[in-house]
Amino acid sequence: MGIVVYASLVAFVMFNGEKFFGKADDFTGPLMILLLFVVSAVITGSLFLGRPIYLYFEGLKKEAIKLFFYTLFSLLLITLIIFAAKIL
Repeated sequence: MGIVVYASLVAFVMFNGEKFFGKADDFTGPLMILLLFVVSAVITGSLFLGRPIYLYFEGLKKEAIKLFFYTLFSLLLITLIIFAAKIL
């Protein structure tokens, strides 16, 4: 759920970026987008993989793998629901 909240906040900022930051007339616009992409990859990777990696190294390998796939399928389901809501 944290990934959905984070992605929603990033989407909100990107959608309203011109209101917040003004029009990008130089290279800083693309630079900020690329930096945001890198930071987002780290944040979402941590949210997605942090707990399963912790469990794996604590010796709870089966639980770690289950949590990974539950998280993956939950995120996939949320994504499909959002796409379906957009189409309808």
